[in-house]
Amino acid sequence: MTASERAQSLVDIATRAVRVRGGEDVVAIDVSSRLPLTDAFLIVTATSERQVEAIADEAEDQLAAAGARPIRREGKNGERWLLVDAGEIVVHVFHEEERMYYDLERLWSDCPTLPIPEEDPVAAE
Repeated sequence: MTASERAQSLVDIATRAVRVRGGEDVVAIDVSSRLPLTDAFLIVTATSERQVEAIADEAEDQLAAAGARPIRREGKNGERWLLVDAGEIVVHVFHEEERMYYDLERLWSDCPTLPIPEEDPVAAE
């Protein structure tokens, strides 16, 4: 089983959203063959607690605008890891140190990655 086209579309939307707020090292993992409740994880790094929240907020807003109203959000303001569950995809926003510590990419290394949009060089300036 592979991630649905809808999940890939939501990964693209969420990737653009997290980059708007300065998210770094964005990785999408296809977990559809291992988890029955979601197709993909989007993992992103933030450099501060405030940025973790801003990135999660933007992802949640853009996913909702695309019709994927988030089911739940785990973590609280000031946290260093927030999770936005939008059904087909789950966005994990980590502070740098927590991303290294939990290393989800290693935990899910037997799952394929999904393509993500290239960074827009104009937006990155």
